[in-house]
Amino acid sequence: MKQKTALIIGITGQDGSYLAEFLLSKNYKVVGLMRKTSSVSTSNIAHLASKIKFAYGDLLDTFSIAECIRTFQPDEIYNLAAQSYPGESWRLSIETAEITGLGAHRVFEAVRHVKPDSKIYQASSSEMFGDTDIVPQNEKTPFAPVNPYGAAKLYAHTLAQIYKKSYGLFISCGILFNHESPRRGLHFLTQKVAYGAACIKLGVINSPDLNELGEPIVQNGKLPLGNLDVKRDWGFAGDYVEAMWLMLQQKKPDTYVIGTGESHTVRDLCEEAFKVVGLDWQKYVTFDPRLTRIKETGTTVADYSKAKTELGWMPKTSFQQLVRMMVENQLKQLEAKLSSAKS
Repeated sequence: MKQKTALIIGITGQDGSYLAEFLLSKNYKVVGLMRKTSSVSTSNIAHLASKIKFAYGDLLDTFSIAECIRTFQPDEIYNLAAQSYPGESWRLSIETAEITGLGAHRVFEAVRHVKPDSKIYQASSSEMFGDTDIVPQNEKTPFAPVNPYGAAKLYAHTLAQIYKKSYGLFISCGILFNHESPRRGLHFLTQKVAYGAACIKLGVINSPDLNELGEPIVQNGKLPLGNLDVKRDWGFAGDYVEAMWLMLQQKKPDTYVIGTGESHTVRDLCEEAFKVVGLDWQKYVTFDPRLTRIKETGTTVADYSKAKTELGWMPKTSFQQLVRMMVENQLKQLEAKLSSAKS
């Protein structure tokens, strides 16, 4: 059997790194598209560098995407690249539209002209549901995004349907609900909570790492957060990349909701994280109204029954296991940094 080639756009991110590991285990030739800039962190894929081919390109440049596709002739293309932080999308609204929305459009256009038989996975998002009172959400739930990120994702999602119907491209969209891991960036809430719990456990009064306000994530031994009543469906990114792959193994392209079917508040997240380090979260977490979003997405809970039935996919990692994994990883990293600083 011919070895398949997969192009991962956004390979240095959390999802890209887990997907690369998964595809390598399936004997794929993996190509990663990276921006040629010094600001890109490659720590998530450093352990895979010798096993991956890298190409340089940019979602702002259709030609570079097309040239990469022409060179490597991928059987499968996974578009995971985005300005992926919904809260930050207010400050970077135009950039979010360019990368998250138009970037996907450029990928579809490049594939149409260069290799129209490539199968495409487009990363859609539960943020597209936005201001919804329908719980849980499935593939037929109406979209009503409330932030620029959700709007950009919806643009890309809609264009995927148009290109699929108009040009016959194989584009499957995964409407992924919040998925986290130890590889998440510190500007994401789950990682911030895991980091905060680890810092406080290890006696860090003011953390070296900063939040979106440019202030220490942990300040005076406390962890300031925004709205604690927000409810989200949090799962493990390592589980979700298998669903991406399964979508491209089907005979026909389609859209699938991927999540755990469970909803937890930020309070639940804090309680679970501080439980890992043996502390009462209520003594250390404070509310800072400056950290709330302009408009908050409604309660998100995935009805993933279609993926379960058609793909045979189910989440494997529980909420508790996920949080423990993230907190223990932060403890390990912080202990190493503190030990290094003393020596």
